[in-house]
Amino acid sequence: MALIIKNGTIVTAKDTYQGDLLINGERIELIGLNIPTAENDTVIDATGKYVFPGGVDVHTHFELPFMGTVSADDFETGSRAAICGGTTTFIDFVIPEKGKPLQQGLQSWKQKAAKAVADYGFHMAIVEYTAAVAEEIPAIIEQGITSFKCFMAYKNVFQVDDGQLLAVLKNAGQHGGLVSVHAENGDIIAMLTQQFLKENKVTPKYHWRAHPAIAEAEAVERAITLADFIGQPIYIVHLSSADGLEKVKAAVARGAHVIAETCPQYLLLHSDLYCQPGFEGAKYVMSPPIRPKDHLEKLWAGINKGYIQVVATDHCPFNFSGQKDMGEGDFSRIPNGIPAVGDRFNLLYTYGVVQKRISLNRFVDVVATAPAKIFGLYPKKGSIVVGGDADLVIFDPKATAKITAEHQNHNVDYSAFEGFALKGLPHTVLLRGKVAVREGIYVGEPGGGKFIPRTASGKEM
Repeated sequence: MALIIKNGTIVTAKDTYQGDLLINGERIELIGLNIPTAENDTVIDATGKYVFPGGVDVHTHFELPFMGTVSADDFETGSRAAICGGTTTFIDFVIPEKGKPLQQGLQSWKQKAAKAVADYGFHMAIVEYTAAVAEEIPAIIEQGITSFKCFMAYKNVFQVDDGQLLAVLKNAGQHGGLVSVHAENGDIIAMLTQQFLKENKVTPKYHWRAHPAIAEAEAVERAITLADFIGQPIYIVHLSSADGLEKVKAAVARGAHVIAETCPQYLLLHSDLYCQPGFEGAKYVMSPPIRPKDHLEKLWAGINKGYIQVVATDHCPFNFSGQKDMGEGDFSRIPNGIPAVGDRFNLLYTYGVVQKRISLNRFVDVVATAPAKIFGLYPKKGSIVVGGDADLVIFDPKATAKITAEHQNHNVDYSAFEGFALKGLPHTVLLRGKVAVREGIYVGEPGGGKFIPRTASGKEM
């Protein structure tokens, strides 16, 4: 018994065409026109709808211990929000404890992820570089964890120095790993934070002021330079500013191998939100922060011109009441992060495709295909090809909705995109050939997600 999706408009990163899909088990078995059906086949009529590959979000933080609390979405609630929003695969960050083996951190994350309802992989954060850590990196890669993250910010917590970053680039690169960086100058941020607190400037807007765009631009340029010196590519996570984008463009022009990611918040939200009365601005405290309005369209243009290859989320939600308010009277204690994993796909379609900032095929590329290629998931994920996983989003371009905290799937008490109108929504979502979402409602199995070991093939981008 097969499942056949008929009469849809199939959209990939390269092509748009009318066609049917025949799915047998977990895989796409046939793509064609007017595929015949047998008596026991299940048929989904996609007339008037797009058929997209399932989204791939390569930047999430579910159930993350951070700043004295834990992010509000665990792997079950976060992955459910993701899949209802069109994202069928995500990659979360293992953040190991200093002084503890990387393997111990990985096992902890695997235990937490067992309840995921979407497919998943892991990046490994390197928060210190010791002889023991150096020895573990090849074994981590052999287990399908082929990407690593270093922080150039969070001084005295996660921040590594240039020597450590160089060592990680060399070690991981020699074994086929890809290194990403949180590119902000942690010393600038620490200096400004101390200065503002000393001056009793403690409201949320000073979080933004303590993270100036120059701190990102400097770190982006430095990271690219160090990677160039080692002869390895570098992946810049959550690029937030036009200043940082200019450094990426200059590096590309001179032939550097740099890959850049941004997030919906940096495309759609702006720094005026930090200046709201009272403590409301805390809802938008994240690192790096959202920027002034004039940065937004420049980042959209960066996507359109190929300087930014991926739109992920950096999903790391904290409740406004009971978590964010830990920082009332001291902006440096506000937990950093917002909910976004369930909104990315829909926001990018509405404010990218519908508003003609990006094409339909570019949309598919940045939310699914490019991240799958970069991080060694393609063509199993992020594509619609014979033999690929049947992770599919049947998308109704006529459906409308409004984002509200009340009706979201995230396990958090506010929405960073409250009131944003949506045009176009996932109607049906398949995970490896099984219907996981029907008419926007999750109908899949508990713990239906699967760990996906990754190859090191992503350096082609």
